[in-house]
Amino acid sequence: MQIIVRENNVDQALRALKKKLQREGVYREMRLRQHYEKPSEKRARECAAAISRARKADRKRADRDR
Repeated sequence: MQIIVRENNVDQALRALKKKLQREGVYREMRLRQHYEKPSEKRARECAAAISRARKADRKRADRDR
């Protein structure tokens, strides 16, 4: 990953780096890897995320149909 610093503007470069890291999912990955997660906990978390994604898709579909 490469960030170009233009006109010695380090703050802008840092903002761009953070945005790239967030888009790549690095922060989420770090948070998940901080502590060991049991396989059953991982399955439950992934299942809950799938349910929430499905509910969100249903809400969007319902809004579109109105």
